[in-house]
Amino acid sequence: MPPGKARILNPARGLVYTRGATESANRTLRRFVNLHKVDGSLAGNLSEVRMTENSGPEHVEGLLSVVIPVYNEKDFVAQVVRQVQATPYRKEIIIVDDASTDGTREVVDRLQGDNVRVFHHERNRGKGAALRTGFAQTKGDIVIIQDADLEYNPADYPTLLQPILDGRADAVFGSRFLGGPHRVLLFWHRLGNAMLTTLSNMMTNLDLSDMETGYKVFRGDLVRSLRIKSDRFAVEPEMTAKLARMKARIYETPISYSGRDYAQGKKITWRDGLSALWHIFRFRFFD
Repeated sequence: MPPGKARILNPARGLVYTRGATESANRTLRRFVNLHKVDGSLAGNLSEVRMTENSGPEHVEGLLSVVIPVYNEKDFVAQVVRQVQATPYRKEIIIVDDASTDGTREVVDRLQGDNVRVFHHERNRGKGAALRTGFAQTKGDIVIIQDADLEYNPADYPTLLQPILDGRADAVFGSRFLGGPHRVLLFWHRLGNAMLTTLSNMMTNLDLSDMETGYKVFRGDLVRSLRIKSDRFAVEPEMTAKLARMKARIYETPISYSGRDYAQGKKITWRDGLSALWHIFRFRFFD
């Protein structure tokens, strides 16, 4: 597949949508297109955009919300935020520190201000809990998850956002296995990922190549409607299952990936893989 091309998933179930969902996607596209016409880059600060009334946090039109869950990444999180800030979009950055113990808390507190907001968990609860906290604080038309460990490159945002901006998608998964440049790493990790993705596809009738990817993008109203229960890494199969159940239009796009090994701080383990197995079945049959 040529770099930058997206493929549609769940075609049999994803062609029929309510009129409201289609109009919502079109409104998102028009807002971003209009911003391009004004300044050509979507750049700007939060004070320049119009507020609209909505339930929950005040909605901001034409805004990209970047949610960064972080745990013990003091050496990388500031660089990740700089890379996100360099992307040419009007944005808010929501950092959720999951009770880090290595000095990350102090680093992210120094980053707070302007378009960066920071939230802290008083005890370590896991990635799912951090995303739940972050999603509840988002205000944007589009929400993207950004890991804080430099494995995922914000330079891929244009490719990831385009299917939603075009009105073709409700959610986009950035796949590490569709031909983008990636560091060659652990065979058993790759095999485990393939097994989990295949099992998830069997339960959801999707055709994903990378269910466990850290790069997931959503329409803002869609992600704020998800009721996430998982606290740890099982949040990935949970979000996938719930999107499939909602018949969301899901696209995949190739991304670059600079994976770490455990000596460099990688946190997901075989225990999380076993947990994901159970949760794939749980969110198919028991949720």
